[in-house]
Amino acid sequence: MNEQNNKDFEILDKVIGRIPDFPKAGVLFYDITGILRHPDAFKYTIDRMIELYKDNKIDAVAGIESRGFIFAAPFAEKMGIPLILIRKKGKLPGKTYTCKYNLEYATAEIEVHCADIARGQRILLVDDLIATGGTLAAAKNLVEQGGASVTDVFGVIGLPFLNYDRVLSPVKVTTLVNYQSEKM
Repeated sequence: MNEQNNKDFEILDKVIGRIPDFPKAGVLFYDITGILRHPDAFKYTIDRMIELYKDNKIDAVAGIESRGFIFAAPFAEKMGIPLILIRKKGKLPGKTYTCKYNLEYATAEIEVHCADIARGQRILLVDDLIATGGTLAAAKNLVEQGGASVTDVFGVIGLPFLNYDRVLSPVKVTTLVNYQSEKM
């Protein structure tokens, strides 16, 4: 870990909750709501996102429902770029791009408004936690259906032991805090 990674971990780890056996037995759920209860930690997270991406040529940011919205929205506002919502199937009116995918413990389907993706756009995908990478790979598929490209993927928390890098490669993945297992 480099010095910045150590600082990120030191600031955020103490406020990230850990809930065993959620959403099913054997899974350790890493809960970002502690970051939201601590305004300094939330501000730190958004400021780090800006620091990481301020010099990248990003045309829009896409937040993954629902916790990705929490981090993508203030980032989009501060960067002066559009916010795109990647939603669960059936939540968006109008014409959408849709993608089915597998989760670590279920299957799901997400969609985005066709009008929200512009051909040639460079988009940053944001979620609260990156586990297997399946949701973000599906979101990348949605972006590509619209003729845009994903420049980077950002997650507050990463679980690299689940090998999300293999699923998301060659896209660059950045996380602030990494955990190496689902053990307390």
